[in-house]
Amino acid sequence: MLPDESHSSPDIQQEIRRDRPFSLADVIGQEAGNFMQGESPVPRLVQARGEATQYLKEHLEDLPGALQQVLQQWIEADEARMSRHLDTPVNALKELLETVLQSPETLYELVRQADMTWGRLYDERPYFQQPGQDPHPQDEYTHESVRATLTVCLQRLNGGDTDGAVGPGRKG
Repeated sequence: MLPDESHSSPDIQQEIRRDRPFSLADVIGQEAGNFMQGESPVPRLVQARGEATQYLKEHLEDLPGALQQVLQQWIEADEARMSRHLDTPVNALKELLETVLQSPETLYELVRQADMTWGRLYDERPYFQQPGQDPHPQDEYTHESVRATLTVCLQRLNGGDTDGAVGPGRKG
């Protein structure tokens, strides 16, 4: 095992290098080590997306899993929102959920995509609820169930207690 070359005296470093063949990879490795010192090789945006996805997994109650998959896709696709919250990815997730809850059209699109994903996951015909219509009794994702699930998730992210919540896959 070689001693830590960064803390060795120049004479010891020269002696060690004299006995090994010189390669360009050694130089690149040494310089890259200095360049990346203290930094993660994973880009900050990728880290933030991963953290936001983890928060979603921990706080969203979605037994069928389709809603979570769609929200993860939306997190991945929303570079602008994630870039604004690189240091606090949970805030990007909260902002996304608030945007969906404040816009009926966005909520309807989220439910439609969750229904499509559910149909693909379970190889079944999804039921698409139209705005203003009652949902099909077997519809896993309705406008109101998704609204309730997102509201509970947002409350959990904000530190609120939400025991006994009803969401997709859980009939209250």
